[in-house]
Amino acid sequence: MTTVPPATTELSADEARRAALRAQGFLGAPDRRGGVRGVLRHLGAVQLDTISVLARSHELIPYARLGAVGRRTVEDAYWTPAPAGTSPAQPHAFEYWSHAACILPIEEWPHFAFRRRAYRARPHWYHELADGAYDTVIKQLESEGPLTATELGGAKNGGPWWDWSEAKVAVERALMYGEVVCTGRRSWKRVYDLAERAVPDEFLHDDLDDTECLRRLVRLAGQSLGVGTRADIADYHRLKGEQVDAVIADSGLVPVTVEGWGKPAWADPEALATTPRGRHRTTLLSPFDSLIWERARTERIFGFTHRLEAYVPKPKRVYGYFAMPLLSGGKLLGRVDPAREGKTLVAKQVSLETSKAVLPMAQALREAAEWVGCSDVRVERVDAPALRGPLVDALAAL
Repeated sequence: MTTVPPATTELSADEARRAALRAQGFLGAPDRRGGVRGVLRHLGAVQLDTISVLARSHELIPYARLGAVGRRTVEDAYWTPAPAGTSPAQPHAFEYWSHAACILPIEEWPHFAFRRRAYRARPHWYHELADGAYDTVIKQLESEGPLTATELGGAKNGGPWWDWSEAKVAVERALMYGEVVCTGRRSWKRVYDLAERAVPDEFLHDDLDDTECLRRLVRLAGQSLGVGTRADIADYHRLKGEQVDAVIADSGLVPVTVEGWGKPAWADPEALATTPRGRHRTTLLSPFDSLIWERARTERIFGFTHRLEAYVPKPKRVYGYFAMPLLSGGKLLGRVDPAREGKTLVAKQVSLETSKAVLPMAQALREAAEWVGCSDVRVERVDAPALRGPLVDALAAL
């Protein structure tokens, strides 16, 4: 690890929590003028996932911060459609590997040059590719314009989901290399285009060396976190610890100590300049929300253990398939495993930390139901049976 200079600031655990909430857009007035694109630029990365319960995770992220923004508005903000018969409109975002598969602001394209170079230097891939298959896909995109994998020749070979077709393997490899970019979706399918055609000229370059790419990403991660440990900062864009060590001294982040953390930490100087104040958001969080996507950090900041159980065998689940934590008053007060049945939002399993969480949970459920077009909320199971009646009553009163 890098030698850490003496911390210049000491933060209480509460100050660190509030700094993190403000940095993530949950404390203070939301930037409604910036809208969904403002949220994306502020966070730097919005994780994608195929699971859709209330909505897909990339929709839940801006909803949690802005409230009931229209779902069509969310999609358009990420993936501006091109008018028929015209060249693609300048994109606002692209998809690439960051924390996981993420939507990233188009301004971040140059910062991932280090990762594109690393993929191009990779000695092997899990999928074999016949000679000429890669060039065939590139030429097809050159001549026909933006296409999905299906339009390029089919996404699958007919087997399991990972049994990709040759065209899919080739275009995904080109995506990793940066020769191809995804700046849109069509019926949830990636639309691929040549990067030289889709990425604005001002960003289409790989002239930043690895050190500068890493320095910028570390700084941006620190800004999005407010305050974080080495592991927190590395995890944000899935960097290696030694990569963070190499650049953090020049990143502009400042060393701090945080009560109870027991590890060195760094903070965004702007996060330290003013005391976080303002309205706290009451909302349900996607398990893939960047506020809580790193389990150890969530436990350290909120004293709340969270785990996505969608991939856990059903008999071993504790809180449910897609348990969504409840954020209220700057704290995590419980969780709910939701589902939709027609116009009814079903709270299949509700877990509340205390009775004080009843009203916030009712408010969050009612707002979420209205957002996804449900007119009713039905509560099935509450882990603390004595709280089921009060929760039902609170829902009825809203």
